[in-house]
Amino acid sequence: MTLLEVCVDTAEGLAAAIVGGADRVELCSVLELGGLTPYAGLMALAGRAPVPVRAMIRPRAGDFVFTAGDLEIMLGDIEAARQAGLSGVVLGGSLPDGRLDIEKLERLVDEAGEMQKTLHRAIDLVPDMAEAVEQAIALGFDTILTSGRASSALEGIADLELAHNVADGRIAIMAGAGVNAATAPHILGRVPLAAMHGSCSEPVPPDSDVAQRLGFVSPTRRATSPDKVAALKAALAVH
Repeated sequence: MTLLEVCVDTAEGLAAAIVGGADRVELCSVLELGGLTPYAGLMALAGRAPVPVRAMIRPRAGDFVFTAGDLEIMLGDIEAARQAGLSGVVLGGSLPDGRLDIEKLERLVDEAGEMQKTLHRAIDLVPDMAEAVEQAIALGFDTILTSGRASSALEGIADLELAHNVADGRIAIMAGAGVNAATAPHILGRVPLAAMHGSCSEPVPPDSDVAQRLGFVSPTRRATSPDKVAALKAALAVH
């Protein structure tokens, strides 16, 4: 069966993913910005979860062209994820032209050691998907999260198929971006991917008018829905 990974950024989201039947969790903060490194307390909580949890290691919003200072933060965050008892980390890094930053990724992978490792959607910026898949394998990643260099996995189906064929069972290709119970069957109907990644979320109304007015609440905040997790899980079970 295709593995279901759900990305969450709160304690409530973690609980909802587990209740809905997620096989694995990607733990983040600030998912409305694409996911940043989770807080230490959230990592500690997730370390007691009954499913494997991988922490996003991304110190800031924006591109994936990281400075030496960013790298030092990421190395420390990997250690924090290890100390929290998480099973793995989610890493990425780009050069200004979009190619993978092999030098920095080698440092990050080395720091992660025996932890499981996902290469995140930095791969969706590369000019050559086949080359990047080979590089990810050589670096020691076990999973690649990708939308196929498109705004959604369904739109990037051709590149997902290319990545799957290049991988040839050496690394798991996991589709992400716009993956839900409706789109997953169309993707898997063309490419038998090892894993699917979704937020399974729905919009959250603001906590209060005052909080909204003062800018303390993101207008795009969403929350994990256990029903949507379960629906996606059921859709994957058919394949």
